[in-house]
Amino acid sequence: MTVHFSSRVNVSDPNPIALAEAKAKADGVTLGKLNDSNPTRHGLAPALVPSVYTAEPRGPESARTALAAFLSERNAGNTASHEGHADDSRVDADDLYILSSTSEAYSWLIKLLCDPGDAVLAPKPGYPLIESIARLEGVETVEYQLQFDGSWFLDIASLAELLDGEHGSRIRALVLINPNNPSGSYIKPDERRQIVKLCVKHGVALIADEVFFDYSLEPFAGNARLAGESGVLTFALDGFSKMLAAPHAKVGWIQVSGPKDDVEQAKRRLDVIADDYLPMSDIIAERIPALLEAAPVQTGRVRERVRGNLARLHEMLKSDPNGLVSVLRAEGGWNVLLRVPSVIDENELVLRLIADCRITGQPGYFFDMTSNGYLAISLLPEPAEFERNVRAVLDATARFME
Repeated sequence: MTVHFSSRVNVSDPNPIALAEAKAKADGVTLGKLNDSNPTRHGLAPALVPSVYTAEPRGPESARTALAAFLSERNAGNTASHEGHADDSRVDADDLYILSSTSEAYSWLIKLLCDPGDAVLAPKPGYPLIESIARLEGVETVEYQLQFDGSWFLDIASLAELLDGEHGSRIRALVLINPNNPSGSYIKPDERRQIVKLCVKHGVALIADEVFFDYSLEPFAGNARLAGESGVLTFALDGFSKMLAAPHAKVGWIQVSGPKDDVEQAKRRLDVIADDYLPMSDIIAERIPALLEAAPVQTGRVRERVRGNLARLHEMLKSDPNGLVSVLRAEGGWNVLLRVPSVIDENELVLRLIADCRITGQPGYFFDMTSNGYLAISLLPEPAEFERNVRAVLDATARFME
């Protein structure tokens, strides 16, 4: 089945003037413009921003070229192989769209794939951002539930039921978080193969959010990025917010891959959306090569912190004489889920932490956990603060059970 694209993106054939302009560009002919209203071409740019603005909807070519080189080198260094990957590790700059954030990427992709009233599949437990953005676009989210039996897994049979069920004809995209937040679970190789087959069968695109991918904690073997998946139309999301541990570094990107015809149709329509929004500032884009150069060291620094804190968490839980708190296996990311006795109301636990310890937190129901007794905890704090946070949870839990 072919992928559905929304009717709200106008991709009418170019007029004769646009065709002639495109031919002149392809032939290396530079045309003057009677209507050139770009002030930077006429010596009017301010000294603080002296460059000539080129209005490249996908993001400045120099920035996309630098990003493509970075991603290609990263892929080449990843020894994990997967049958759905492209034949080589090279990323083409023309398959990249640079924008302000992955949140903006979700908005663009929902515009691309969904008409108002359509639906996307989104994981639960999960971060509520997807549902909120979809609602702003007039699109529904249909939840698919991750299952836990000592580790998290995706129930392929339930996904198939959703796609074949009452909402199936309206579902346009399947969102995969790889690894998920807050469960920390990666998409397993066998899950991936079956998901691709399902999406092809139903004409559904994949949206793969991989912002936490580099922060592996306790992974299983064989996990791989969905970026570059060739079996189905795939939009892989990543960005500096997690890569640099800098949420104020507002740069994200979409990498488009899949069957050639689907990719061409998707990019043709995405170009319209990108041209309407023109989100990437040249001032920011000029810094992208330097930020990419800094990324490996910064990612390694954060990875060392979160792995160290996770190891300390295991030690503290093992030595706790009460044995009331455990941690669910976290394959990746920088948050984990603590399990407390389900007889303790999650709201009451957090309120006790606020009153007694001046610490707040996010209970499991914030992420649509299906039962009571969970608390998300970040692995990012400096070790001493992290230990204080864990100790506060252990003590508060013990007091509730006295």
